[in-house]
Amino acid sequence: MQPPADHRDTSAVAATFLEGVMAVSATTSELARAVITREAFANLLRALKDDGYQLLGPTVRQNAIVHAEIGGIDDLPIGWAEVQEAGTYRLVRRDDEALFGYSVGPQSWKQTFFVPRTRVFTARRSPEGFAVEPEPTPARRVALIGARSCDLHAIEVQDRTFMRGNYVDADYAARRSNVFVVAVNCGQAGGTCFCVSMRTGPRASFGFDLALTELLSDEHRFLIEVGSDRGREMLARVEARDASTEEKQRADDIVATTARSMGRTMDTTDIKELLYRNAEHPRWQDVADRCLACTNCTLVCPTCFCASVEETSDLAGESTEHWRRWDSCFTLDHSYLHGGSVRGSIRARYRQWLTHKVASWIDQFGTSGCVGCGRCITWCPVGIDITEEVAAIRATDGAVAGG
Repeated sequence: MQPPADHRDTSAVAATFLEGVMAVSATTSELARAVITREAFANLLRALKDDGYQLLGPTVRQNAIVHAEIGGIDDLPIGWAEVQEAGTYRLVRRDDEALFGYSVGPQSWKQTFFVPRTRVFTARRSPEGFAVEPEPTPARRVALIGARSCDLHAIEVQDRTFMRGNYVDADYAARRSNVFVVAVNCGQAGGTCFCVSMRTGPRASFGFDLALTELLSDEHRFLIEVGSDRGREMLARVEARDASTEEKQRADDIVATTARSMGRTMDTTDIKELLYRNAEHPRWQDVADRCLACTNCTLVCPTCFCASVEETSDLAGESTEHWRRWDSCFTLDHSYLHGGSVRGSIRARYRQWLTHKVASWIDQFGTSGCVGCGRCITWCPVGIDITEEVAAIRATDGAVAGG
């Protein structure tokens, strides 16, 4: 499925936000910017492993680029790129040996910290009643390899949700500790990316210890920006040299070119008010007629945090376990209150998801819940496009179903 032409003409939006990209460039130029070779990058990964970090990074499995434990540079998706459109994903070979020559795969880093299923506590019967045994918090050191800017913004959204309110999620907080982040500035936009519209990329501006820009012409090397003292210490353990003015400019040009070649755009002007005043717009039914309520969009979304709980007990009634698992606002049971579900139709559930994601999320957390990664578009079986739906409502602002 191809989106309308105006969705793919990103030049105007890119021009608007390139000033922001360059402003970030000016800021990061004040940080240490060095150049390392491919061999030195391999040594950097080995140094992280030697320090006890579990390396989590992109690798090719089952014809997709996924996040998994990797042993080193050879496990990265060397020479692979992706073709992504609405409801379409496939791997293709590049004509070079790029390690990060793709945009984003189906998985975000959400599953690393807000895990799909976890036991919260166990209760066991005793002569005095029931004794509750809290689940031990996980203790490990994790290094994220190849984190993109959109996903770093998504992690920030999840951190705000789970760690910065009145109640801190102990499991999430434990998993977020002792994390080393090696970010990658995007050298290629995907067909469903629109991070420029959401001001979340393609350059990493925070949340990393080291950030790479892959330079591929002539010698294969990486320009590295240092984002923390820990990153500076790690970089000192491999052979590196100061980046030249030409190399810095090349890295900036790569990011700027990516910003100009987004696969999608979204006009976010007054988007909260737009969706609030169009709760009865006929477009909600139009998308509901296509939506399968399969929950794919919420599962691949890096910021969705809906969850449910379940109890499992043994046959003797001596113990029970309390589990938390991912849920979705697209399931009928998610909005079940006493007497039934308050969102009984797909129309109501899709409207809830989209309106929460880019409108009421702003009221809750002060930012949009969408980072423009495009995963919900790519992995929707029927190709529903969030940017197209917002554009359709904007184009017929004020329309009323049946009117």
